[in-house]
Amino acid sequence: MASKEYPFYLQATVTLFGLVLITYILFTLGDILVPFSFAILFAVLLNPLCTWLQRKLSKVLAVIVTLLIAILVIGGILYFLTLQIAQFGQELPTLKSKFNSLIDVLGHFIEHHFGLPIAKQAALIKQALNSSPALIGQTLGSVISTISVIVIIPVYIFLMLYYKTLIVNFVYEVFKEKYSQRVSEILRETKSAIQTYIAGLLIEMIIVSSLNSVALMILGVKYAILLGFIGGILNMLPYIGGIIAIALPVIIATITKDGYATQLGIVVAYLVIQFIDNNIIFPRVVSIKVQINALVSIVVILLGNALWGISGMFLSIPFVAVLKIIFDRIDELKPWGKLFGDTIPVTHMGQVWGRRKKPLIEKIK
Repeated sequence: MASKEYPFYLQATVTLFGLVLITYILFTLGDILVPFSFAILFAVLLNPLCTWLQRKLSKVLAVIVTLLIAILVIGGILYFLTLQIAQFGQELPTLKSKFNSLIDVLGHFIEHHFGLPIAKQAALIKQALNSSPALIGQTLGSVISTISVIVIIPVYIFLMLYYKTLIVNFVYEVFKEKYSQRVSEILRETKSAIQTYIAGLLIEMIIVSSLNSVALMILGVKYAILLGFIGGILNMLPYIGGIIAIALPVIIATITKDGYATQLGIVVAYLVIQFIDNNIIFPRVVSIKVQINALVSIVVILLGNALWGISGMFLSIPFVAVLKIIFDRIDELKPWGKLFGDTIPVTHMGQVWGRRKKPLIEKIK
C-alpha cells in the first residue's frame, strides 16, 4: 500500500509543532533533565573503569569504588579552588574600596563625556539595587538547587552503572532485529565520542588552566591560580568561553594595578594561549571523533544557555555530537548530519545537478 504524501505546509506545521512541544518539555523538566544528562555523561566516562574493576570485584562493589574515585578527584579539585577563593575573600574589603574609587572615576568620566549627572547615575544604580531582594531569593534558590543536584547526580551515576546491561538491552529491543547492526554502531560511536570528548576536555582544562596561571603570575596579577583555573573552566565552552575568561583577570588587574600595561599583557597572553589551544592542544588532546562546525557550535551553545542556562551551554556540544552520529546513520536525516559537520564541500549540489542536466538539454537542441 502506497504511503500518502501530505502537502509541504502541513508537514512543516507538524514538524514545527513537534519542535515547540519538545522544547517546552525540555524547558519545563529542566530541573530533572539537567542532572540526569550530566549523570549520563559521567556514567559513560566512568564505564571503562567500572568494567575493569568488575573483573576483580563484585558488581556492586566495583560501582561503589568507581563512584568513590570520581568523588575524591572532583572533591580534591573543589578543595583546591576553595583555598584559592578563601584567599580572595580575605582581601575582598580592599578590593571593594579600590573598586568604589574606580567607579567614582568612571562616574566623572560619564558625566564629562555623556552629560549624565552623577546624581542621576546614583539613582539608576539605586533603582537596580531595589530588585536585590528578588535577586537574593533567586540566588538562594540556585544554591539549594545546586546542593540537590550534587546529591542526586552520584545516585543517578550509581544506578546507571549498575543497570547498564538492562539499559543497553532495552535500546536494542526497542528496534527491530534487522536494525541491530545500525543500533550497535550508534551506541559504540556515541560511547566513544562522549568518552574521548569529556576526558579530553578535562585534560585540556588542566593544561589551559596551568598556562593561564603561569601567564598571570608572570604579569604579576593577584589570584593568578584562581583566575587561571576559572579561565580554564570557561574555556570548556567552545569559542565563547575563551572570550569571557579574559574579562575577569582584566577587571582584577584594573582594580589592583595602575596603568593599562598589565591589562594589555593579559589580553595578548590569553590570545596566544587561545591560539595554542585551538591549533595544538584541542586537536591533539580532545580529538573528538564527531567534529561540529563553528557556526553550529555557537548557535547550540546559545540555545543551550537559553534553555538550561550555564548547564545547557556545557551539555549542548555532546548532545549535538550524539545527534550527528544518529543523523549520519539515517538516510532521511543525513543532510542534517552533514550540516552539523565541519566538512565543507568544494561545490554545491546545484552545480552538480546542473552539470547532470546539461547533456540532456544539449541533446534536445
